[in-house]
Amino acid sequence: MRVHKKLKVVRSVSSIELHTDYPKTRVTLAENLRLLGLKKGMTVIVHSSLKSLGWVVGGPVAVVQALMDVITEEGTLVMPTHTAHYSDPAGWLNPPVPKDWWPTIIEEMPAFDPAVTPTYFMGAIVEAFRTFPGVIRSNHPTESFAAWGKNKETIINDHSVDFGLGEQSPLGRVYELQGHVLLIGVGYDSNTSMHLAEHRVPSPKTEQNAGPLFSDGKRVWKSFTQISYREELFEEIGEVYEQNNYPVKKGKVGMADCRLIPQRELVDFTENWLSQYDQSNKPIEHA
Repeated sequence: MRVHKKLKVVRSVSSIELHTDYPKTRVTLAENLRLLGLKKGMTVIVHSSLKSLGWVVGGPVAVVQALMDVITEEGTLVMPTHTAHYSDPAGWLNPPVPKDWWPTIIEEMPAFDPAVTPTYFMGAIVEAFRTFPGVIRSNHPTESFAAWGKNKETIINDHSVDFGLGEQSPLGRVYELQGHVLLIGVGYDSNTSMHLAEHRVPSPKTEQNAGPLFSDGKRVWKSFTQISYREELFEEIGEVYEQNNYPVKKGKVGMADCRLIPQRELVDFTENWLSQYDQSNKPIEHA
């Protein structure tokens, strides 16, 4: 006679559990998202922190399901799936690697593969989302995006390797579709859409980067041009945006402080704000 033993799961209580009033679920998260203003048919680019939501039954999978439940396949869900480490090691600073390692890294780093390359410091929700059925991902070594829903091909296809957060990127496509930005437990400094505005300021400072890609079925080390990003300004810009009563909806999803923002309005505001000040990579002080 076969005896089935009950599996004993040994686990510690996390700080998230200790500070969660009640478990969050796919259903309750969807309800919260609707109350915030997310609707069926919306195009939305999401930036998120799983732990900010509290203890979620099913973790990141339940969060992705809740987002899909609300916008449905009539909408489009987009997330950045960046891989900053698939880049020129000469630019690695946190931490740097010895210079005599660079040739080996450049020669041996696997080509970026949209289907299998993991994201890098993008969070558990993003990493879960990229594996969902029906999700497609753009072919950019450092600044890829993933999308699901009605306009996923329009948003993801033809992502330019040069200026990967510019006009010919998924950010530019979301702008054209008059999409929204959803910040779940993160601030404006995580709002990738604001980089689109940086590309629109006259003569932005540029720099060279490189990374491994597949081209015609072969691995190549591809050089590309990007601008020098200044996300250190984004919190201040977001604060001024809200102080001037530009459109933003605030509310709770689970335990997370969230914002739902029309992307076009925010990008246009950011462009105008940046155009008034010095276009350097240093934090800007102004009156």
